[in-house]
Amino acid sequence: MLTVFIDFKSPASCLALEPTLALARETGVHIDWLPFSVRPFSVPEEQADETVGERHRRVRALAQRETHLHYAAVQGREMHFSEIPAGSETALAAMASIDGDPIPFIRAAFSAYWVEQADLDDEMVVAALLSSLNMALPDLPSARARLVSIRAKAEETGIFESPTYVIADQLFVGREHLPWIGSLVEAARVP
Repeated sequence: MLTVFIDFKSPASCLALEPTLALARETGVHIDWLPFSVRPFSVPEEQADETVGERHRRVRALAQRETHLHYAAVQGREMHFSEIPAGSETALAAMASIDGDPIPFIRAAFSAYWVEQADLDDEMVVAALLSSLNMALPDLPSARARLVSIRAKAEETGIFESPTYVIADQLFVGREHLPWIGSLVEAARVP
């Protein structure tokens, strides 16, 4: 089994979805999708008196954004970065409570966030998204408690970013490790 921690507001998580699903189709590995909230991606504003460190962080964030947009184009995905990033906690709590296949909700949530600029921390937005998939908003206090529990366990194992892949007690941060993860899946299948 492969465990994948994602956050809807993480551009890297969004771009990892389809390649991760392709790996699952190719190898037959079961994926356990878990929510893990991270800081929203943002590009610091240029300041007239910015330090070298501040300039470096801004330029690096601009380059990261361009790289994400490039890979979105390669995947044929639409991706828009908001000036003021929205939240994702309510959608992550809902995801933590889904019984059955979470992929339709995950796809819809990524699209809502990255195409429509939806605030996935707004209960009405998440309820409408779930309703469009014939799902109901879970009991939010219980769902949020589950989200906190998942995060605490994840942090205990060293997870700090999304997407993070866990296979055979090994952690891999980022989709660039999918070929290596695929080889581990294949090696585990060979008797």
